[in-house]
Amino acid sequence: MHIVADENIPLAEAFFSHLGQVERLPGRSLNRRHLQRADLLLVRSVTEVNAELLADSAVKFVASATIGTDHVDLELLQQRGIRFHNAPGCNADSVVDYVLSALTTLAQQQGCSLSGRRVGIVGVGNVGGRLQKRLQSLGVECLLCDPPRAEIISTTAPTTDQFAELAELLQRCDVFCLHTPLTKQGRHPSYHLFDAEVLQALPQGSWLINAGRGAVVDNRALADCLQRRKDLQVVLDVWETEPDIDTDLALRVTIATPHIAGYSLEGKSRGTEMIYQSACRFLGVEPQRTLADLLPQPAIRRVALNADVEWEVGLIPRLVKLVYDLRRDHDALINSVRTCSGSLALEFDRLRRYYPERREFSSLILSGLDSDSTLADQLSAYGFTLDAREPNGQ
Repeated sequence: MHIVADENIPLAEAFFSHLGQVERLPGRSLNRRHLQRADLLLVRSVTEVNAELLADSAVKFVASATIGTDHVDLELLQQRGIRFHNAPGCNADSVVDYVLSALTTLAQQQGCSLSGRRVGIVGVGNVGGRLQKRLQSLGVECLLCDPPRAEIISTTAPTTDQFAELAELLQRCDVFCLHTPLTKQGRHPSYHLFDAEVLQALPQGSWLINAGRGAVVDNRALADCLQRRKDLQVVLDVWETEPDIDTDLALRVTIATPHIAGYSLEGKSRGTEMIYQSACRFLGVEPQRTLADLLPQPAIRRVALNADVEWEVGLIPRLVKLVYDLRRDHDALINSVRTCSGSLALEFDRLRRYYPERREFSSLILSGLDSDSTLADQLSAYGFTLDAREPNGQ
């Protein structure tokens, strides 16, 4: 069994080596020559899986260790009888951590409380739904915009969630978090959903965070808008025409990162585990590896707190940055934009390929707080793991 895997899929050998020989190759430069002996193909979103790539190959199974499938010709795979699996939801918590880090950073920079904002979440799938739950647990009001999901829910699964049109979000919200898939067809296309008209309609002082799909926002229109509107705070992790991003836009947004919102070690490794389990089912063999066995301990595992920190100003932002400070990723990208003398596209990919290990908020255990304290509730809502004591101190 010959397995070709993107070199940036973590723990690929650890999971798949007992199934066959694992050959790791750069995902963006994979071509038909690399697949002549391949039985299984493991990719990420940078590899276009199409007729050209699969020409003359004997690949029987394709898996993408990612949530999206925009890069895969699913119809072609079905026609050729090639089994396909992806990893929906694998890095959803990682993306939510990224968004919460961005919101916390913006609130600190603006000197305001996150609880005083009203957040419009556009796209309420794996990421948007989890973001909604965490924000609401923090006492943040959320409005949801997801027309396809709203139509399904209204007829099949009634819910208390209130869905709204984008126009209503523009009237009532001052924070906008985008987590919709990229679609160009159908009744509700998301391509350039935030075009020049929508961007101009954003309320004064709005925050816009796109950690979903780059082309949901018209990047050229956004760059033009930011020339005129200094009141907007924009966080972009995804870009049109990646990896060849708009450098003018990168220098105008508040926070710019190189498509790494989902790049926590847990998020990427979960994706590997999910496609590994799918491959085992396809091959009819029992899995022999689990993520719990393979994931290393974080550098900082536990922090002891006490009741004296209950009202300490800036505690939560410090804990957020202890696990993940997205300003590091912003600085790395902006430094590349300003100093790169060659291809910025290559530099963008380099930042992703050699991305330093990052853990999720849940990897940090916080102990010493009373389980019914306000601070314990807030930290739990952020996603930290609490080893809290009972209120009587036991």
